[in-house]
Amino acid sequence: MTAGRTPLLAPRLRPGDRVRFVSPASPPDRELVGQGTALLTDWGLHVEIGEHVFDEVGYLAGSDENRLADLNDAFRDPGVRAVFATNGGKGAYRLADGLDFDAVRRDPKPLVGFSDITALHLPLWKETGLVSFHGPFMNWWAPYFDAGSIEAFRRALMTSDEIVVRQDSAELSAPLTGGHAVTGFLLGGYLEAVRGAVGSDLESMDGGILLLEAPRGSGLGQIDRALTQLRRSGLLDGLLGVAVGQFTGFEEDLINGWGVLEVLRDGLAKLGVPILGGLPIGHGRNPATVPLGTVATMDTAAGTLTVAAGVR
Repeated sequence: MTAGRTPLLAPRLRPGDRVRFVSPASPPDRELVGQGTALLTDWGLHVEIGEHVFDEVGYLAGSDENRLADLNDAFRDPGVRAVFATNGGKGAYRLADGLDFDAVRRDPKPLVGFSDITALHLPLWKETGLVSFHGPFMNWWAPYFDAGSIEAFRRALMTSDEIVVRQDSAELSAPLTGGHAVTGFLLGGYLEAVRGAVGSDLESMDGGILLLEAPRGSGLGQIDRALTQLRRSGLLDGLLGVAVGQFTGFEEDLINGWGVLEVLRDGLAKLGVPILGGLPIGHGRNPATVPLGTVATMDTAAGTLTVAAGVR
């Protein structure tokens, strides 16, 4: 898919809708999933738990076959109106080529998650144009979210309002900002998952804005390698801009005076496109929920990322 293709939008959620929790990656905590269930129940939604949500095989939430079955069952069930990932971690990338894309085309419904779930957002967009959501897991840890971020999460899924994410000057990536305003489709997420999709599930970003964020588990060299691979792949030719989210936990990482800010500045400058840093999107506290695959305007002067609704 390239710029100009019409995004595939699911209907917005309404009170009374059924939604399904699945675990495509690592296993969640039962108590925290219970808190996620309570949150969506308060919104008037009817939560169902996938059959294999709490399975455990090593660092995976069960076998590949069972995790994929839960995911595809949710996409195939006409009564399920949204699919929520319980957790990230590892393993979602192992399911990408088994997704039932025909079911998604017939009956679009959003997939909500981030981190390793980026490895599913990308093929869903590539194969069907589905707009999904870089949003919270249902392994819900309440201290991470204030009332504003919770309400923004709800509105992203239950209204057709555009979403405005404002730059936070306290975010580590804020000083990267520079260049003019651009408008294009928004795609990306967890940097390592985006890099891992090169050669398989990441298509040309020509006419697009690339969203990037990462947690402390990624070392400085790993970030450098990811940016270099993305640039050398040719998939960023025609890229309009980069929206930089939260790079959490890197404050003390320094090698001969270089930290994550210097690594990002060096790698992103080679792209020669506008950059908007300091967006509260990612693994940090009070993260914004944003659609992936729909149109966004990145205004570097105003410090805003305005994203068209991800549901209709």
